[in-house]
Amino acid sequence: MKKIIIPVILVIIAVLIFASTVVTKSNEYTLIKEFGKVERIVSEPGLSFKLPFIQQTEKLPKTIMLFDQAESDVITKDKKTMVIDNFVLWKITDPLKFVQTLNTIPEAERRIGTVTYNAIKNAVGNINQTDIINGRGESLSDGIVKTVQPSFDEYGITIIDNEIKRLDLPEDNKGSVYARMISERNQIAADFLAQGNEEYQLILNDTNKEVSIIVSSAKAEAEEIRAQGESEYMKIIAEAYNSPERQEFYEFLRALDALKLAMKGDNKTVFLPIDSPLAKIFIGG
Repeated sequence: MKKIIIPVILVIIAVLIFASTVVTKSNEYTLIKEFGKVERIVSEPGLSFKLPFIQQTEKLPKTIMLFDQAESDVITKDKKTMVIDNFVLWKITDPLKFVQTLNTIPEAERRIGTVTYNAIKNAVGNINQTDIINGRGESLSDGIVKTVQPSFDEYGITIIDNEIKRLDLPEDNKGSVYARMISERNQIAADFLAQGNEEYQLILNDTNKEVSIIVSSAKAEAEEIRAQGESEYMKIIAEAYNSPERQEFYEFLRALDALKLAMKGDNKTVFLPIDSPLAKIFIGG
């Protein structure tokens, strides 16, 4: 009997040890339950123990998980339809809350999908389709995490990040939308060109007006200076030839100048009447 009892006892002890030993890995939580109720949670890796056959264990992932959300339609501020494709990075930070509320990973992902989609839908609803296409909706993901995180605090979940893989037009109306955008851009360009030409003409007219004023003022000033110069010249001439001798010499020079102007071309002969003022100067009359 001893040969039978001792091995049986050893087997029972081994089974009890195996049934009471709990191994927790670094990437998981171990929930120890008794009659369906969580008695304690092991979050540190290593060995721990439980009551065999009375307490059961349940594992939950401790790592960051990826939920790839299905493509969905969203409506922009200007009532245009777009297709969004995104994924969410999340992790369980409070396993007790998680088990008490969501309990399973599929249920958690269902909840994450619903909340994040509503947040994205509301965010896209505040942006025009043109702004999204032009890249001004790139910061859309930044505010999603802050918006949705309070909704998951009661579930023991932390949303790490929400990334939008694609936010694009539906395939069936891409061509018409792009054609309309090109037409709008051409119209905007034409408006800018017209405004530029109008501004150019205004500037040109103002410049021409300023140039005309400056030229007129310069001409008037030049005429005034010329008149002053001629007046000063005549004054100097009058002072230089204020005696009969100087006046006679001046008349002689003026006669030479007049004769020089008259003797042009090949004809170098001048006929003067005897009573001509020039003749009188040359003959000393």
